[in-house]
Amino acid sequence: MHFFQKTLMMCHRVVKRIRAADEISKVINLPGILSAFIFLILVFFSFHWSNEPGLIPTSHNESESVSGYRIVSTMIEVVDVLLNKPGGYLSNDVIPPSVWLDNIPSWEFGVLVQVRDLSKALRESFSRSQSQSSEDPDLSFAEPRFNVDHLSWAVPWPESEYAEGLEFLSSYLERLNGKRSPAAEFFSRADNLRYWLLTVETRLGSISQRLSSSVGKHRIAGLPDKESSAENVRRHVRTSWLLIDNVFYEARGTAWALVHFLRAVNIDFGDVLEKKKARASLQQIIYELESSLQIVHAPFILNGNGYGIFANHSLVMASYISRANAALIDLRELLSQG
Repeated sequence: MHFFQKTLMMCHRVVKRIRAADEISKVINLPGILSAFIFLILVFFSFHWSNEPGLIPTSHNESESVSGYRIVSTMIEVVDVLLNKPGGYLSNDVIPPSVWLDNIPSWEFGVLVQVRDLSKALRESFSRSQSQSSEDPDLSFAEPRFNVDHLSWAVPWPESEYAEGLEFLSSYLERLNGKRSPAAEFFSRADNLRYWLLTVETRLGSISQRLSSSVGKHRIAGLPDKESSAENVRRHVRTSWLLIDNVFYEARGTAWALVHFLRAVNIDFGDVLEKKKARASLQQIIYELESSLQIVHAPFILNGNGYGIFANHSLVMASYISRANAALIDLRELLSQG
């Protein structure tokens, strides 16, 4: 009997030790489990925030009969998407998961450059009857807000500056629509449109060259010598493989913003386009840019070489951008005639 009791006590002690060890293992594994759970959450948001926004549905408003209304309202909608898409504005984030992402920040920069160019055109050209006219006060305050460093994570804070720029644009739109005084002006003239399109042409040409450099190419550069004669020098230009996807998504952001702005131009400058017989050229530009925004089905941006078995997404994008730029050159030429 005594032996039986001792055996039971020993078994009881063993069970207690096993339970204690189990509790300790649970405590030890708890940080690992929490870390894995947090990591999965961050991965989920990384994929969710990496989705590019779709095109903004076109809307119709009675105020669209006011010249310039569609361009300004579209610009407001584009900046609103830039700031309030899933994840918000990501370019200046310094904590996970945003700090891991580079595709959407590159897309944001492409959009932002087009916003900056259009806000400059609004301030310097569209809202002024001639070069000696006074600048619109709202637009003179709005443009600098959009030119704040997009990577700044402290003061000035880009999100707040861009939001203030939206407020000034909204104020200008209300004055343009006659809801506030003094009344704002917008001049839908061919020379004003050509002024902005020249900037767009330059941007598209640069992006097309950067996209094409994904496979590397030789570029001839003229280097004048001491006697001022030109000597042709061949340089090999190629985009780093670390930057290929960045350039690709910057081009996507550029195309996304321009599709909206050019659709608005098609309305606000309708009379000018009809008079110059230039509407077909504008619609061709929009078509090429829309085609460049097709869904990328590959999990990453491929950089195939030549006629190999792998695709080269950068060259496909460059093809669309180049065709859009060619149509843009034709459009500017038509606007300059007669």
